[in-house]
Amino acid sequence: MGEVLDRSFFEQDVLTVAEKLIGAIFYYETYLDFFVAEILETEAYHEKDDPACHAYRGKTKRNEVMFGPPGHLYVYFTYGMHYCMNIVCEPEGVAAAVLLRSMRPISGIESMQKNRGEKMKLKDLMRGPARLTQAMGITTGQNGMPLDRNRKKPRAWIELPTLHSHAVQKATRIGISSGQELKWRFLAKDNPWVSRKG
Repeated sequence: MGEVLDRSFFEQDVLTVAEKLIGAIFYYETYLDFFVAEILETEAYHEKDDPACHAYRGKTKRNEVMFGPPGHLYVYFTYGMHYCMNIVCEPEGVAAAVLLRSMRPISGIESMQKNRGEKMKLKDLMRGPARLTQAMGITTGQNGMPLDRNRKKPRAWIELPTLHSHAVQKATRIGISSGQELKWRFLAKDNPWVSRKG
């Protein structure tokens, strides 16, 4: 087992968190399933000077979770069909979050495949932000959930492994119409599980 990440970790600068999460292990436990996956690709978003951030134009009912406290899930619905999962970062009152973009499934794979509803290669199971939420059954019902291993189910938490073996690469973010020049995407270098190479 590694270090369980607490609020102080997520209070750090969003770019620092996004990079440090590469190779971290994400746990999500419900009453029926226990999912474990390795985070291999992230994107950072910040309200200041980042037009791609949901909070760029201020606080709304939809994005209020982004303003803190840190260490909570920010899950939103997009394109009328997909859910994307983020982790809120930086001190409370600042809108910043890390999008979890790709993961490598470790445990709960059979349930993940059922949730995806189609046969596919294992590496495609969680390769992309919408795919990984669908695989674990995460929706806006988990929006605002704290990352806390000690709370009642359903619960989620993240651990940093003792041995950190991935070289991290920086790249531009994907699927946005503004802020494309910012190299705020972080990924495990030369890893087949990421959604797109850097």
